[in-house]
Amino acid sequence: MAEVTANYSDYQQFEPKKEEIRSVISDSQQENGECGLGAVSPDHVDMIELLKKGHMQYGCQHYRRRCHIRAPCCSEIFDCHHCHNEAMNNINVDQKLRHDVPRHQVKQVICSLCGTEQEVQQVCVNCGVCMGEYFCETCKLFDDDTSKKQYHCDGCGICRIGGRENFFHCNKCGCCYSILLKNSHPCVEGAMHHDCPVCCEFLFESRNDVTVMPCGHTIHKNCLKQMSEHYQYACPLCSKSVCDMSKVWEKYDMEIAATPMPEPYLNKMVSLLNKFGSCAMIVVRP
Repeated sequence: MAEVTANYSDYQQFEPKKEEIRSVISDSQQENGECGLGAVSPDHVDMIELLKKGHMQYGCQHYRRRCHIRAPCCSEIFDCHHCHNEAMNNINVDQKLRHDVPRHQVKQVICSLCGTEQEVQQVCVNCGVCMGEYFCETCKLFDDDTSKKQYHCDGCGICRIGGRENFFHCNKCGCCYSILLKNSHPCVEGAMHHDCPVCCEFLFESRNDVTVMPCGHTIHKNCLKQMSEHYQYACPLCSKSVCDMSKVWEKYDMEIAATPMPEPYLNKMVSLLNKFGSCAMIVVRP
């Protein structure tokens, strides 16, 4: 459990009015989930500085943010839902107690600057800081690092990174793909709603890059790279080639044609038992 330490002395006396906060945060940027600063008057300079206080100075390895969450499942405090899942699914935790946080059910957050626990919202009700420049009320997600170009996908039901303009949601596959694949990717029902066939991590919510193979199945990009390093070029799910193997097959055909059948095996008759239990006779020829 992450510990929350705070110094209340600087903030307890300040209670910004919601009307003042709304006048500073522009409506257009609120729609994008950002704690943006629109056209402001000189009177709002102090409030702008307050909203930006601690920007990119707090958070965890997963997100730069100015708040913690109280997990609704175990009432423990963590930096984010990933921190919760890593801690509560650790091998040292009793298997019966392991669980993931229901992230959409998070109701309470704790400001990292003043330590005030409150309902999920973008601006702290006590000290007035913006707890996350990017904020998604649906996913209860806060993040100060907007260079990721976060956006919420209603089809996926979660937030994605990379910029909404660069991705599209495929309803059949049930996930977001690069716009480059919009008219060329093979659709596979629930393509992302399964574990990676190599490392067994659930792909739909994975933070690692995922790639689509020619057959339509999905896999971690790094896992696919490791497969190629071990000369594995077939999809682990359907065994179809993950790259153009035509040159390889041509080379095999040439090597087979150039290799004569040894005399002891020439025209040898062998019997094979197929999966249905019946036998078939074949002749080995050069």
